[in-house]
Amino acid sequence: MASPSRRLQTKPVITCLKSVLLTYTFVFWVSGIVLLAVGVWGRVSLAVYFSLLDEKATNVPFVLVGAGVVVVLLGTFGCFATCRGSTWMLKLYAMLLSLIFLIVLVAAVVGFVFRHEIKTNFESNLNLALKNYNGTADHHSEAVDTIQRTLHCCGVQNYSDWEKTEYFTQKGIPQSCCKSQDDCSVEDLRDPSKAKQKVFVDGCFFLVTSAMESKMSVVAGISFGIACFQLVGIILACCLSQYITNNQYEMV
Repeated sequence: MASPSRRLQTKPVITCLKSVLLTYTFVFWVSGIVLLAVGVWGRVSLAVYFSLLDEKATNVPFVLVGAGVVVVLLGTFGCFATCRGSTWMLKLYAMLLSLIFLIVLVAAVVGFVFRHEIKTNFESNLNLALKNYNGTADHHSEAVDTIQRTLHCCGVQNYSDWEKTEYFTQKGIPQSCCKSQDDCSVEDLRDPSKAKQKVFVDGCFFLVTSAMESKMSVVAGISFGIACFQLVGIILACCLSQYITNNQYEMV
């Protein structure tokens, strides 16, 4: 049993740790809201690109949303554990933070390792979308049109990719490739030599992957920052729990 004087000296330290951990936990809780927002933003802003990827890749935004919900719930639990000054709650809080940190770290490494596979998958699916393009409200055809209009591109590698498609033999290059809708007739689009002056000549693959990488780098940066931030919480929770245990300090 610690002496009264020793406990009196330790009390300010524990109070200080408690205040710092509460502040950290609030910031951590806010980071969960940020993850939720990033997940929703990623789903909305990258939806057209995800539509041309395998189903596993389209789950990335939902993973972020799920992680955001977990962080919000864990942050709430951390506030409760800190206020109660319960050693087992603080240890559980530290363990859960460690688990989430490892999961986010592994996810980041896996995403980095398989980024080239994602590019290859997108290229093959984009080629397939061009092959099956029908110009109607078909899901993949609509995605191709949206990408070409938004990024000012045409085809996969360049505009001539459309010459190999069945759609070209019927109607020529799609209208979504046109630089100006007012100066791009059907006759022009059926003639490759004329179309070259009327449509975007650069392919979409490079532009799409560049756009995705720039946006995904924002997502990855925020996620990695939050993961590293969890290390602070782990250390604070362990220190507070250890101080309470060693000095048999009981908070009200």
